[in-house]
This record gives sequence, C-alpha cells and structure tokens, in this order.
Amino acid sequence: MNIENTKAQMRKGILEFCILSLLKDKDCYTSEILDMLKDAKLLVVEGTVYPLLTRLKNDDLLSYRWEESTSGPPRKYYRLTEQGDLFLKELAVTWKELSDAVNTITKQNNHE
Repeated sequence: MNIENTKAQMRKGILEFCILSLLKDKDCYTSEILDMLKDAKLLVVEGTVYPLLTRLKNDDLLSYRWEESTSGPPRKYYRLTEQGDLFLKELAVTWKELSDAVNTITKQNNHE
C-alpha cells in the first residue's frame, strides 16, 4: 500500500473546507490561497486548486471580481457568497463531529 497516496487523499478530502475557511473573512486571489495552504503545511499544487475554485464558483459558494495589480496582470479575487457561508458553517459542524470521533477512536486504540 502506498502511504503517500493515502496521505494525499486525506488532504484532498479537506481541501474544500480549508479554502472556504480561508475566504471566510477576506477576499483572496489564487496565489494567496496557495501560499496560505502551503504555510499551513497543506501541500497542494495549482492544478488542484484552480479546478476546485471553479467548481465552488459554479456551485454558487464563491464569487469573484477582477482587480488591477501594480505588479502584473489583473487578479481574480474570490469571496464567499452567502450560500458559501452557510455551507462553511455546516462543514465546520461536520468537521468538529468527525474530528472528535477520530480523536476518540485513535486515543482508545493508541497503546503507546
């Protein structure tokens, strides 16, 4: 079994929740989102994030606006929609329940 594949699948499963969380309080462009994910040690590549942002936008969870940049081409800034905010709140509850359950199980089965 390939541990790297399993770890990648675990990260991919929470990426949507993390991106929506990053956009909760501030609008960001894609490079900022990637930098914040990398700073948090959530290793992702652009090829994963761009399609996810498009899907979240198509699902009306995100909107975007173009803003001129002093250091290059215009930037697409993403923001959480009202529907996205409600979706994020539901994900946060689910994450708490899941995290608590996993912590309970892994602590019970940890024989160190």
